[in-house]
Amino acid sequence: MKPYRSMLYVPGNRAAWMEKAAGYGADCLILDLEDSVPDQEKVAARPLVKAAVAALKVRGQAVTVRINPFVTGLTLDDLEGIMCPELTAVTIPKVENVDDMRELDVLLTHLEMRMGITPGTIETPFNCETAKGMRNVYDIATSCPRVTRVSLAAGPGGDAARAIGYQWSKEGMETLFIRSRTVLECRAAGIQYPTISSWWNIKDVEGLERDARWNRQLGFRGQTVMHPSHVPIVNRVFTPSADEIAYYEGLIQVMDDARKQGIAAVTYKGYMVDEAMVKTAHEIIELSRPS
Repeated sequence: MKPYRSMLYVPGNRAAWMEKAAGYGADCLILDLEDSVPDQEKVAARPLVKAAVAALKVRGQAVTVRINPFVTGLTLDDLEGIMCPELTAVTIPKVENVDDMRELDVLLTHLEMRMGITPGTIETPFNCETAKGMRNVYDIATSCPRVTRVSLAAGPGGDAARAIGYQWSKEGMETLFIRSRTVLECRAAGIQYPTISSWWNIKDVEGLERDARWNRQLGFRGQTVMHPSHVPIVNRVFTPSADEIAYYEGLIQVMDDARKQGIAAVTYKGYMVDEAMVKTAHEIIELSRPS
């Protein structure tokens, strides 16, 4: 499985926007039935999203659909309205515990069987956006094999900010703990490519790049964006640079030469390196390869 460097939200009631979104270069599109769709348009948006899922699949575009949470009473209707063989992933907001994810699993299994889709085919990416959800990342991620991706919400003024009570800043230190903890719990749960939503200022692209670089330093492998202009920036940040690739390719070569001489650790560009760092080098190089 490859990481999603960029994930772009697209309102599910805008058919033209969903069609156009495939040209923005995002690794994954999040077709939204929740917050970006007015209540009076949610029912009408379902067939639009279903059609977009099928059309985007033909174009090779990765897609997930964000449906409405259980508390709204719309979850099952959303799933029935968008269900199709081309659907590969569904995100449900406000998951807080293992029972929530297992309930979604049961619904999906029933609908998959009804449509002749192999049970377990549809993934359920998990968004951490409540205090309980953030507290239970590891348990939720390991409770259901459908959960192969996890994304943390750490932006200004939204559900996460209200749930935790932090006052958002460009520096992001108020969310350092939840960012680091989420990465740790994801890795412990076997989720190799955690992502984050933490920058919503459309015009401040310099701030976005700083934020994205910090997220990558912390261990995130991609970022959710709200505007198409942000896609190329996060794609660049989360793609290893030519200098990084050259460094790690050199490290691999040095260690190959050392291994032939029966040496397990050597000095490379002023640092001691060993077999563990070779594994890291291969991982970084793999991230640079196209999907």
